[in-house]
Amino acid sequence: MGRQLGTKEKRNGRAALREAAGKDRPGAGCRRMAPLRVLELYSGIGGMHQALKESCASAEVVAAVDVNTLANEVYKHNFPSTPLWAKTIEGITLEEFDRLCFDMILMSPPCQPFTRIGLQGDISDPRTKSFLYILDILPRLQKLPKYILLENVKGFESSSARNELLRTLATCGFTYQEFLLSPTCLGIPNSRLRYFLIAKLHQEPFSFQAPGKILTRFPDQNLEDSLKDKVADKVGEACSSLCSEEKNLDLNIGPNCSSKKSLPKGAFLFKLETVEEMERKHDQDNDSSIQMLKAFLEEENEEMSQYFIPPKSLLRYAFLLDIVKPTCRRSTCFTKGYGHYVEGTGSVLQTALDVQLESVFKHIEELPEEEKLMKLSTLKLRYFTPREIANLHGFPSEFGLIFRDSCDVQYICKPELNSEDKSCS
Repeated sequence: MGRQLGTKEKRNGRAALREAAGKDRPGAGCRRMAPLRVLELYSGIGGMHQALKESCASAEVVAAVDVNTLANEVYKHNFPSTPLWAKTIEGITLEEFDRLCFDMILMSPPCQPFTRIGLQGDISDPRTKSFLYILDILPRLQKLPKYILLENVKGFESSSARNELLRTLATCGFTYQEFLLSPTCLGIPNSRLRYFLIAKLHQEPFSFQAPGKILTRFPDQNLEDSLKDKVADKVGEACSSLCSEEKNLDLNIGPNCSSKKSLPKGAFLFKLETVEEMERKHDQDNDSSIQMLKAFLEEENEEMSQYFIPPKSLLRYAFLLDIVKPTCRRSTCFTKGYGHYVEGTGSVLQTALDVQLESVFKHIEELPEEEKLMKLSTLKLRYFTPREIANLHGFPSEFGLIFRDSCDVQYICKPELNSEDKSCS
């Protein structure tokens, strides 16, 4: 199995949470601090709990809340000592919230009301009801939490729900900072642009505070660079056709804010790609700040045969696949349909390293079906395994997974998946 985040990348990811939790305040290390009491809402399989654990913050999750049965199974397997409430958030009374006496809230509300390719129902969508309930409860708590961390899809930052959130935070006296980040910011070769908000009750601002701005890099990276664009240049990869909303990012800027180089000599367009898409992929694969996919892959073995793409799917969807090699530094976002559907659900892996992709696709549409299939089969295309997808989502190798079948990845593709949030990519 490939390596997970290295020391440097982990240090980048910990910076904001460490400061938010007060670990980097002067004198914070001079006295023993009581562990933070954390409430995890929309807990899913425990992605936020795992992130909290790896942040090295002194904290204890006093309750996790979710109603999804399978997600709860995974959560219990990995965090058996954490109280898990299998109930709706609206079913929790103010008194029950007060009894938990929590210092921090972690939450990833349902994303469908905010996805740019959806209906964008926003606060009128019934799935936003639980989030609005939280905002109603927050000012009425006997003791306000000291810290809040929220995650959602790109699109939330322009929603009415976000405006309600900011108004509530201001009313309660919170300082906050917003981010748009992707795993590529940590050197992980997967594009999954997401909105994050961290808030703290203290009056003093974050050291990286940028009022009115949405940061697109981690705080310990160059702040001036992070304010250049509203959306990060290299986190703007389109998540295949299903995530095509991310194509509104500037494709004329390379990963180092430089003009794009011309395509490699001999390159040609294929697989229904545009010139911009092919150039973008070329630039991404040459961005040395991002690891190669091979660092996240399992060793090839006989069991991998179950992940190879069926012949019928090869013939039908070959020109729509996002094909990557182990040496690539990119992959598109994986959706819950990955492994069951081909188009627009995530990248597929070419395991035949000595075969040139261009040579296979050149003039392939002119071949009879049988010859076409023979050519495509030489690529030895397969789906990423569930464990590999978990690796690309930053989960450590010891994190246990539960699957209903060999390609069931819906409980990995969104680590905070809950019963109200089953179709969010």
